[in-house]
Amino acid sequence: MMIPEYFGSMVFDDRVMKARLSADVYRSLRKTIDEGTKLDLSVANAVAAAMKDWAVEKGATHFTHWFQPMTGITAEKHDSFISPAPDGRVILEFSGKELIKGEPDASSFPSGGLRATFEARGYTAWDPTSYAFVKGKTLYIPTAFCSYGGEALDKKTPLLRSMEALNRQAMRILHLFGNEDVKCVRTSVGPEQEYFLVDAELYKRRPDLIFTGRTLFGARPPKGQELDDHYFGTIKPRVAAYMEELNQELWKLGILAKTEHNEVAPAQHELAPIYTTTNLATDHNQLTMEIMQTVAARHGMVCLLHEKPFAGVNGSGKHNNWSMSTDTGVNLLSPGETPHENAQFLLFLCAVIQAVDDYQDLLRTAVATAGNDHRLGANEAPPAVVSIFLGDELTAVLKSIEADAPYQGTERTRMKLGVPVLPRFLRDTTDRNRTSPFAFTGNKFEFRMLGSSNSIACANIMLNSAVADTLRKFADRLEGAEDFEGAIHALIQDTLRDHKRIIFNGNGYDDAWLEEAERRGLANLRTTPDCVPCLLEQKNMDMLTGLKVYTKAELESRYEITMENYCKTVTIEALTMVDMARRDILPAVETYTSRVAASAAAKKAADPELLCAYEKNLVRRLSGLTDRIAGQTEALERLMAELQTESDVTATACRIRDEVLPSMSALRAAVDEAETLTASDCWPYPTYGDLLFSVR
Repeated sequence: MMIPEYFGSMVFDDRVMKARLSADVYRSLRKTIDEGTKLDLSVANAVAAAMKDWAVEKGATHFTHWFQPMTGITAEKHDSFISPAPDGRVILEFSGKELIKGEPDASSFPSGGLRATFEARGYTAWDPTSYAFVKGKTLYIPTAFCSYGGEALDKKTPLLRSMEALNRQAMRILHLFGNEDVKCVRTSVGPEQEYFLVDAELYKRRPDLIFTGRTLFGARPPKGQELDDHYFGTIKPRVAAYMEELNQELWKLGILAKTEHNEVAPAQHELAPIYTTTNLATDHNQLTMEIMQTVAARHGMVCLLHEKPFAGVNGSGKHNNWSMSTDTGVNLLSPGETPHENAQFLLFLCAVIQAVDDYQDLLRTAVATAGNDHRLGANEAPPAVVSIFLGDELTAVLKSIEADAPYQGTERTRMKLGVPVLPRFLRDTTDRNRTSPFAFTGNKFEFRMLGSSNSIACANIMLNSAVADTLRKFADRLEGAEDFEGAIHALIQDTLRDHKRIIFNGNGYDDAWLEEAERRGLANLRTTPDCVPCLLEQKNMDMLTGLKVYTKAELESRYEITMENYCKTVTIEALTMVDMARRDILPAVETYTSRVAASAAAKKAADPELLCAYEKNLVRRLSGLTDRIAGQTEALERLMAELQTESDVTATACRIRDEVLPSMSALRAAVDEAETLTASDCWPYPTYGDLLFSVR
């Protein structure tokens, strides 16, 4: 079967709705999707009946309200379509009420204090802007998730709110430019997904990978990524077969998987989709991560989505390619071909610049996890300092506007509103900057700080909200201006003067940049406990509550959940290290030490004059390392016991950052050294060399 024939075949998309719904029902549903109007129950019943019939034809026996709680993964509860019939048999039914609303137990999901454990009632509400789909034997209905009191308990609800906030403010700007035909503005995202593939049998022999998703111990192999021979290299047959099946599964679900290649580190790969509306892209990325792992299992492999599964080689990120477009097809971050479009582009560009500068702390917070803390600032990852890359030419254009001076580029032109030179600004007139956290790439921004396992919802909530807030300020200033052209020119100049500190086109990996960033007053929030408190800073709370993206209680809950998750994640890692060291590593090193000592004794018995220098030195080194490992294990265990008495999540997180992580590093250093000295037949776990080079 050709790809166009099965692409989206498992999705109840617009094509299916047109074919299976009456004209009146279809128009009403489209009005709800496009304009947010209330859905009539009779329409919901008609949609539910058509959706059920279609799903049953695809082999579905159950339906589920599929939602995204604050665990970072998706959740689902399956109900069958069966209903009892009078004659003792069953019929298949699905009502509009079941489509619109579900009632999962909310007590066992993270709520950050929004709900007590005994307050179990929660609701899921159908999101008609994201298409239902069939996976396996189940009809999946994308939904939002809220508490009995109406508080958002998920990532989708604030994301939809942020999209609407940006739409409202962007429309105000567009109306000032006379764009009366535009009905809405939507953000679009194409998230590039990095991941590792390792052999499943080797994975099963690594408790750290099983419990934490990353290797807590492991000496570097003789060869890593030094030769750059894996990047864009020939895809191995086993991986190629995996990618082929992965594409097929994604395409059936209407996911626009486009690009696949080897990444820099051995065993590391990337999948990139074509961009789509942010809400749909978020759902698709959650599905993509799930399907990547499912398909890997069928090929005898495990897909690792942790941000730093292996020390010493690149970690995995998720590049969030973000733009704004109108329903008429105009990309607001594309320079355009007319002076009118150029001015509009410059205004929206400046809005992003100011938003990123004003809310750099929120953008950093949005990507904060224990896993991502290991990656930010390392190879192929941006630093924890947020900055914007624009490229030399566009930066020169903006500088000339700020200075109200002729542009010294392809044409000496005084920059005022029309900016006639800008149509000659081509997408690829500047190099890409892979060290920048937030890079302009011609008609979109690439936010590169997201971790590979992150939901993209959080980053886009903050990005949408920050830009919406700036556009609101711009609209307030421009509405009613007597000289619109002059007001825009002054606004752009003021924005560039006040926020140019956030623009940096150089090497983000250079230590000199961190010093320069500090001089500029940019934040360097290196860890999760450093940045999460920014959620509760007054300026950020005022912005997010003012736009109605979050309530104060919802923000406080996100603070608690993020800090708690950080603490629990590192706690699991620390306890896993203690368990591995005590149960496997110390006995293995002791066994080999005894073997070497016995060998030396045997030699001495045969010939007392033999020096046995090698054996003596090795026994001495291994014995010293055994003592170090035992001591570090006991120290880490005591520290974790002390933390159990700590009741404040903020204090716990700070102690983990300042005490637990250094203790874990010290234990790892001793174990990794011991690994290099211990015979391979005694070492209890597959090595880095085994894991990184086993999949052929």
